Amino acid sequence: MLHVVNHPLITMKLNFMRDVNTTSKDFRTLLDEISSLMTYEVFKDLKLKPTDKKITTPTGAIIDKMDIDEDIVIVPILRAGIGMSNGVVNMLPTAKIGHIGLYRDEKTLQPVEYFCKMPKVPNPLVVLCDPMLATGGSACDAIKILHKKGFNNIRLLCLVGAPEGIKKVTTEYPEVELYLAAVDERLNEKGYILPGLGDAGDRIFGTL
Repeated sequence: MLHVVNHPLITMKLNFMRDVNTTSKDFRTLLDEISSLMTYEVFKDLKLKPTDKKITTPTGAIIDKMDIDEDIVIVPILRAGIGMSNGVVNMLPTAKIGHIGLYRDEKTLQPVEYFCKMPKVPNPLVVLCDPMLATGGSACDAIKILHKKGFNNIRLLCLVGAPEGIKKVTTEYPEVELYLAAVDERLNEKGYILPGLGDAGDRIFGTL
């Protein structure tokens, strides 16, 4: 269930993001662009359905107006996930948006939940967004929270993943499809991904 979205435009933009000299403004723009590009892979199996409306083309032909045959909820893990969810919503503006607030305890490296708000949509496809999949703790906790609230059709969209985090998510939740732009080497002693991007939240919001 692991999908690495291997595309030269994504790889090039990710390379720019890794540069320590990339400004927060450029980092946000690149993250937004990569997230949008990755949606083509995340949603490639969606089905369309005709609506009760019609479209008239410039040639005068009348055809059915189409819509996606599934409710979709985009859920960023706060706060860094917000930077990734924007690019997804840009491509799918009719999607509903939920939020899960987790932070990592710097001593134990364990995630702590402080917020969760989900739209009331029955049985949607949930796309969980977080740029970094490091230990996998936050992602697994977020998936657990979603399951408790009755959301079971979940896809996890991340930018960069470490082998440790990938293993944890795919072992604990093998039914969750995982989408990455890159698989990096490993975690360092502080739990950061190498070569990674640094702290994605700090780089997105300029709080370094």
